[in-house]
Amino acid sequence: MAITVRKASEADIDLVAHALLESSRAGKSIGLFDLVFDTSEEGALIGHLKRLALAPTKCYCHFSNFFVALSGTIPAGVICGYEPRIATHEIFSKALEEIGFDERYHERIAAYLLCEGEVDNKTFVLDFLSVKPEFKSVDVYKELIGKSMLTARLKGYRKVQTSVEIGSAESEMIYKKLGFEVVDEKRSEYYKEQFGRPGIMRLQITL
Repeated sequence: MAITVRKASEADIDLVAHALLESSRAGKSIGLFDLVFDTSEEGALIGHLKRLALAPTKCYCHFSNFFVALSGTIPAGVICGYEPRIATHEIFSKALEEIGFDERYHERIAAYLLCEGEVDNKTFVLDFLSVKPEFKSVDVYKELIGKSMLTARLKGYRKVQTSVEIGSAESEMIYKKLGFEVVDEKRSEYYKEQFGRPGIMRLQITL
């Protein structure tokens, strides 16, 4: 069946929250949001992520930054695309504060911050790509990423970046197959100790 892609709405909030959690864990026992919210209890995490994605302050996790791929009427996957010049770390902290979490999360994600890539304000960022197992095909990924890159182009961007953990072979292969190239990587023993992966690589494509 043909794949169509549309903007996410509030009605997709459950889908968005699960995508945030699953893509941040990426097959690991814990991910970024386990540390941000200081819990690995899935029900609690999904609840926090729903509230974050609906918060008045629109951080990069806000549902309005997401696209949903559909196979007929069935959701097949999602992706987030945002502008770092707008969705800053400060905005993320403000959104967290609105749902009851203070900046002490910085201490818990120190390993992640060591390996996080720097992105300039002239770059559009893709994140939280998540496709349901039964729909994993090049076509679904191509439609989701392609729609996001079209949005970036329409906003005037000529560079699109994403970050992938070193060792996440499937994600790396998908982006490379669609024309992205590795621009740098950051490794840390602290990151490996916490997440079980060597670090994070950045991939980029010029539009």
